[in-house]
Amino acid sequence: METDPTKPKDFMKNCPIDNTFKIIGKKFTIHIIRNMAMFGQTRFNQMIGSIEDVNPKTLSARLKEMEKSGLITRKVYDEAPIRVEYNLTKKGKDLQGILDQMAAFSMKHDPKKIFKDGKPHTYKQVFKKPVALLN
Repeated sequence: METDPTKPKDFMKNCPIDNTFKIIGKKFTIHIIRNMAMFGQTRFNQMIGSIEDVNPKTLSARLKEMEKSGLITRKVYDEAPIRVEYNLTKKGKDLQGILDQMAAFSMKHDPKKIFKDGKPHTYKQVFKKPVALLN
């Protein structure tokens, strides 16, 4: 049987959506990426204070998983007290478009849950920039 390169199932061994979900689908992972990408947070205590319901053990585990999967880097500074910062890698930054699309989707389809005035607003109106695209 010949494969047809115009049919994704004929040349893919796994679903790319499933694969992406395996990377970002664990509880709080997308929140960590959001906080780093959209709010510029790089420190553990910044995240623990702004991600609702996350506990230190879970945040630490997610950060380790994200580092292992190549989404973030961890840098320890030789200072007293020790300072640790996490930063998105190129791979992690490529998720910005997914976050932007998720935000735009909710702004468009659920404005009553998102905005105080209950009216739809575009992503660009709110964040003063266009939705990011994968480079």
